[in-house]
Amino acid sequence: MSRWIPTTCLRCAVGCGLLQRGADSGFGLETVRGDTSHPVTDGLACQRGVNETANSNGERLTRPLIRSDGGLMPTSWDTALGVVVERFRAALDSNPDGVAVLGSGQQTNEAAYALGKLARGGFGTRYYDANTTLCMASAVTAYYQAFGSDAPPPTYDDIPEAKTHLIWGANPAAAHPVMYRWIVDSAADDDSQMIVVDPVASETVDDADKHVQLEPGTDLAFARAVLAQLVEDDAIDDSFIESATVGFDRLREELPTVESAAATAGVSVETIERVAAAFEDSTLVYWGMGVNQSVQGTATARALIDLCLATGNLRPGSGPFSLTGQANSMGTRLCSSKGTWPGHRPFDAPDHRETVAETWGVPVGRLPDDPGPGPVGIVDALAEGTPEACWTVATNPVAGMPDADRVKETLSETFLVVQDAFMTETAELADVVLPAATWGESEGTVTNMERTVSRVRAATETPSKVRQDIDIIATIGHRLDDDLFERPVLEPESAYEEFRKLTEDTPADLSGITYERLERELAVRWPAPGSESQGGYRYYSGDGWSFPTDPGRAQFSIGMHRGLAEPVDEQYPLTLTTGRESDAYNTGVRTRGEETTDLPVARIHPETTMSHSEAFERGETVVASRRASVTVSVQPDEGIPEGVIWLPIHHPAVNTLTLPTVDPESDEPNFKQCAVRLRAPADN
Repeated sequence: MSRWIPTTCLRCAVGCGLLQRGADSGFGLETVRGDTSHPVTDGLACQRGVNETANSNGERLTRPLIRSDGGLMPTSWDTALGVVVERFRAALDSNPDGVAVLGSGQQTNEAAYALGKLARGGFGTRYYDANTTLCMASAVTAYYQAFGSDAPPPTYDDIPEAKTHLIWGANPAAAHPVMYRWIVDSAADDDSQMIVVDPVASETVDDADKHVQLEPGTDLAFARAVLAQLVEDDAIDDSFIESATVGFDRLREELPTVESAAATAGVSVETIERVAAAFEDSTLVYWGMGVNQSVQGTATARALIDLCLATGNLRPGSGPFSLTGQANSMGTRLCSSKGTWPGHRPFDAPDHRETVAETWGVPVGRLPDDPGPGPVGIVDALAEGTPEACWTVATNPVAGMPDADRVKETLSETFLVVQDAFMTETAELADVVLPAATWGESEGTVTNMERTVSRVRAATETPSKVRQDIDIIATIGHRLDDDLFERPVLEPESAYEEFRKLTEDTPADLSGITYERLERELAVRWPAPGSESQGGYRYYSGDGWSFPTDPGRAQFSIGMHRGLAEPVDEQYPLTLTTGRESDAYNTGVRTRGEETTDLPVARIHPETTMSHSEAFERGETVVASRRASVTVSVQPDEGIPEGVIWLPIHHPAVNTLTLPTVDPESDEPNFKQCAVRLRAPADN
């Protein structure tokens, strides 16, 4: 019987330690369970993560494919890679931006580092990003602006110390079950509480002491109303503000009245008072996609940080804690050269650019001058023809990006290379498909949402025609630039060592976290500049506060609610919002199986169905936006506000409806609110 192999769950960013055992014969995993020796989760693991690790339901890609006579046909690796390299070289010969690259928060640190090195240092393209920008960019931008550095100040250790758990625009009961258990356990204490701010009644609301059901898209107005109430109540921490921050006086002058902001958010003044009072105790503010995926995402995330700053909730047991969705979103931000150079080195700083170029052995002039326009902007550039080719790695933009029909049309007219473990809507359009390893087959490391690095290990061989992401990336890199990567194969540990050393003396220092150390300790939180050190609560120590900003202080913001990205009107009188389902994963390719014909299920308040009864037929209706229309089945749900339609993010049809307008500061799209109408299926 196969032995147990320790690894890290790749379903979400909690970073649960797992034990896995490969099948006695053939490929695949026989069984998976929680690892009681893992220091992050002590054996806890959600059943969904275990099931999806052991038995993914997607249509597996098991050999390279190439487009021929209008279809995808099996081919050899040499042929597939030969076509890819030939087309990439031709595109890059005339323009360093000739190839666009879209990476993923589902890659290991090592694969993400190698992909960024190839895209930025090998190609020199500015058209490189990852699907993490679709979910985390606003939170990241807010952290940089407020603190001068990325990543949440709190860690999991702070959860049991908090008295108020304020969950804003997130559903951790569905998205992060193990972390949610810690939150619920802490909130169950007699002197603790959990408040949920969300337009819809999610699974998380079921356990809440208070549910604030605000109007979709008005989170910033509500956050400013709470701060205005705190000022009115003289409940701010003047000593902390004076000693550790800048900008509060200007913010106070800009605040709306409590009454006007409450009216905008569609909540009562009493609700504002209730939430403001909660900040009197140590408060952890958790937020997710409901905040980030908005044209005001960065401003809203900063407003939540402002609430913590104004009340002194930036100490252990409190603070702003953004919840990360994909398993390695933080690792991708840390190492992939997507928005910063490895170690969060500033993209435009000459000394850091020189260090990166020297490490990679490339001319500094080859490195792009800016991080690029984000995924939506990359699709725009592809539509205009600036990049002639596109390479997607472990991501499914045809289903996962907003205004998805336009994405599909654009990619169908582009030379498209898809690297993935499963058949996806994007792979169906590809000119070349490169089959990659999946969970249980890959080696490397990942970084969870509290900055902890841990190993992922293979417990089973891959099918004979499948390769690990890092092998595919390095092979393409070898053929285009002989000196960029080691030969004959790039070992994950070698890539990690190069990345680790590149982070030395940076704000995100991992230089003290080696494979050998991870073998002993299983998981280590950065920053860890020494062989025995590891990070705790950021920016605070016994000596006080220290921030890597120009004034050395945390910075307040002045963003205010400026209206919705796409307001309802007579033609489109309803609001669409999207959210997670408990048993689905990202765009669903791991969990929905080979069948994708089922209609998405729309949750709609019964009163909304009554007032639009002419649009329903046998439990179905058509949801139409200015971009597309989708037939849905209907689930009456009083937890959805009247006038709002809720659809799951995982179904491949849903993002044909959503809005491609992006936050101007983070480039994150406005997934969470757009105007729609209903009509009868017979009229579709």
